Amino acid sequence: MRVKICGITNLEDALDAINAGANALGFVFYDKSPRYITPNEALKIVQKLPPFVQCVALFVNESPQTINETCHIAQMDLAQIITEDKSSKYFDALNTKYIKVLRAKNKEDLLNNNHEYILVDAFVESFGGEGKRVALEWFEDIDCSGIILAGGLTHSNLKELAGYGFYGVDVSSGVELKKGKKDKIKMQNFVKAANEI
Repeated sequence: MRVKICGITNLEDALDAINAGANALGFVFYDKSPRYITPNEALKIVQKLPPFVQCVALFVNESPQTINETCHIAQMDLAQIITEDKSSKYFDALNTKYIKVLRAKNKEDLLNNNHEYILVDAFVESFGGEGKRVALEWFEDIDCSGIILAGGLTHSNLKELAGYGFYGVDVSSGVELKKGKKDKIKMQNFVKAANEI
């Protein structure tokens, strides 16, 4: 199972996440988040990372122009997008590869996915990082092979995901010492638990 560790704010946490076995690192370009980082600060981290690590930019209700510019400056590989604009015009304007975020309120939300890779998070007013979980029973009888699950995950509850076949998991607050600062041991335990599913 693939693992993304989100909310990276410093090089030490980035390297610890990679050494723990994370496949991707997430950088939050949403200025109301305690994990916010500027494109230039993110670039300083990215330039010191080893190869074969995917860097993911998280955006909340940003314009395609801002997403394109930020991803270019910070050398991001993928944009993770929360937006109220679901139009094809919006996504066609993006120059970067992207994944949509579905902030699920009920099982019906999951049934509208058009067989594309998608990140599913629990709906919270503050746009993530609150540790709220999506109800696992919503995923019963659903093909989860293209779903990355986020929200309220920790190393101790990952075993509950066995059998669903999720493509990957995304964690932020579940591996933190405090908001914006990761815990090296928690990251190691999380990746180990994900690999055992």
